[in-house]
Amino acid sequence: MQLGVVGLGRMGQIVVDRVLDAGHDVVAFDLDEEAVAAAAEAGATPADSVVDLAERLGEDKRIWLMVPAGGAVDAALDDLEPHLDGDDIVVDGGNSYFEDSVRRAESTDAAYLDCGTSGGPAGAELGFSLMVGGPEWAYEELVPVFDAVATGPEGHDRMGPAGSGHYVKMVHNGVEYALMQTYGEGFELLANGRYDLDLESVARTWNNGAVIRSWLLELCEEAFAEEGTDLGTVADRIEGGSTGTWTVQEALEQEVPVPLIYQALAERFDSRSSGGEGPGRFSRRLANRLRYGFGRHEVPRRDADDE
Repeated sequence: MQLGVVGLGRMGQIVVDRVLDAGHDVVAFDLDEEAVAAAAEAGATPADSVVDLAERLGEDKRIWLMVPAGGAVDAALDDLEPHLDGDDIVVDGGNSYFEDSVRRAESTDAAYLDCGTSGGPAGAELGFSLMVGGPEWAYEELVPVFDAVATGPEGHDRMGPAGSGHYVKMVHNGVEYALMQTYGEGFELLANGRYDLDLESVARTWNNGAVIRSWLLELCEEAFAEEGTDLGTVADRIEGGSTGTWTVQEALEQEVPVPLIYQALAERFDSRSSGGEGPGRFSRRLANRLRYGFGRHEVPRRDADDE
């Protein structure tokens, strides 16, 4: 199969590499010429524009967008639209708002698949978890690509019609916020409790057979190993939050109580109001560091003397 990939950041490059490794052909484009050159070195055919990419794909185009949510997706679709028809398939693998995905599916001539993608840069080795919404025929057509990009056949599925993939990913992120907050609160109590504990050792022990073991807990262990039990200069400041906000807004609209997700989101906002100065809340400092662990997001830091 031949796949066009638009957007060659960390996640887009992983898509390119995994699809190539599975024996498929890739045509790749990004505004960053160095990213295109890297994809070409990996074996992809370089394109110098979205239009050039579409023309190189020929008939029955299969295109994967891995660009930031919002205007970048619409801009790519605008460029592609004159070259698409009902036999073509476009995948949006970014963190788009599900209602935007429904709108795009209705207005795009091609079959539109909204694909929630989880796994972060670790997906380069392990593969992603893919939550896909859109026409069943289009999903089935791209199963070989999804098999390659995901952890395997069990790592992806069609959630339902247009919008459902990004809807499930939105809620996934809300759950992620709550889990990070919960681990953070537990370790904050241990850090300030009755015993002088090695938190790396605690996390490692929990990750071997305990009910609460998880990849996020493995990342807690990694954080303590690299930053120290006191988390060093990691600041009390948690960036991000759009998908969590959408989750809470949807819960309000559906009249479903989500107090844990809401509180985790509120803690993020409150961390920014403090400016990240001073020792701050241990739980939020850990959440800050966890974002680096799974997504390689920048870690806000405080002055080492700011106690």
